[in-house]
Amino acid sequence: MTIIPTFRTVLVATAAALIGFGSASAAEEFDLSPQQSGRTHAARNEAAIAAISKGFKFATAGKFTVAVAPGGPPLAAYATDARTVVGADPDYASAVADALGLKLELVPVAWADWPLGLTSGKYDAVISNVGVTEQRKEKFDFSTYRQGLHGFFVTTKSKIASIKEPKDAAGLRIIVGAGTNQERILVKWSDEDAKAGLKPIELQYYDDDAASLLALRSERAEVIVQPHAQLVYIAARDKDIKSVGTLSAGWPDRSDVAIATRKGSGLAAALTAATNGLIQDGTYAKILDRWHLADEALQKSETNPPGLPKF
Repeated sequence: MTIIPTFRTVLVATAAALIGFGSASAAEEFDLSPQQSGRTHAARNEAAIAAISKGFKFATAGKFTVAVAPGGPPLAAYATDARTVVGADPDYASAVADALGLKLELVPVAWADWPLGLTSGKYDAVISNVGVTEQRKEKFDFSTYRQGLHGFFVTTKSKIASIKEPKDAAGLRIIVGAGTNQERILVKWSDEDAKAGLKPIELQYYDDDAASLLALRSERAEVIVQPHAQLVYIAARDKDIKSVGTLSAGWPDRSDVAIATRKGSGLAAALTAATNGLIQDGTYAKILDRWHLADEALQKSETNPPGLPKF
């Protein structure tokens, strides 16, 4: 496997430069207004409410207080007023609050701060693209609500039609973030290709996401692999890249994104029940469709499923 060394890609730190808010084409497909007139609301779910532990106390009575890290659309970003947080995760949090008969209190936080804030009881839950891992399960409970996917994207003029398994990526020049889970998986893919007598994958690393996209568009690389949702937004914004496949964060198994709650707090079962109610009545699908994330849908929410192992 050939490695082109540069500096580590830091996805969250460069999200603002990568995503931007000035594109008319993206604005047509994603509502980033603070009003969120198209937000889907949910019906009260008595079974989910009954599943809340009688000993559980919400951070603020009558409210479902949820932490979210605004990393960029379509998951969570500041609206055009630079103050209101909007996106798929806030929409989902709003629907869960509706199901529990509560008012949503959304708290923007830095990603690094959510574990301490959750443990201390500052908020009831975290809904911010948190993946289930075995290490996190030692301190938190989880109620799954989306698949954890990375996306394979190419330029719209690329002849690459589909990437589903290691042989499809053999010999390709693929941009990936250093130290990321997708890099770990692609290293395994490359090893499998080499053992099968195929060309190894050429992994490329760039200083930031803007440089990564420039490398793809200038044909120095053929494929970019990043969190799926982020690339979905960029594709809608710029109209010059397209999806050719997805990669589960838990490959070869599935790994899901989940609501995080305090370990043993007594809220996880209710949140799982609320999510399954949203799935069954179609509210869940409407939320994902609104933010172009139908590919990440789950058929069923689970409490504390197997997560990514410790490495």
